Amino acid sequence: MNNKVIGIAMIVIGVALGVWGYDIYDSASAQISRTFSGDTPIEAWVGMVGGAILILVGILRLK
Repeated sequence: MNNKVIGIAMIVIGVALGVWGYDIYDSASAQISRTFSGDTPIEAWVGMVGGAILILVGILRLK
């Protein structure tokens, strides 16, 4: 029971972190930065990759 609650929490936090990362990636300042320098903000990568990892670990906890 406890592992399922932790797994569900990890999935919810992972989805929120992924959405936050994508929001940063799609922001106007990030688009301007990508246009001139080609660099993506590190916060966007941390949010999207960290969210994906949390979702995967959360799914594994549910099994």
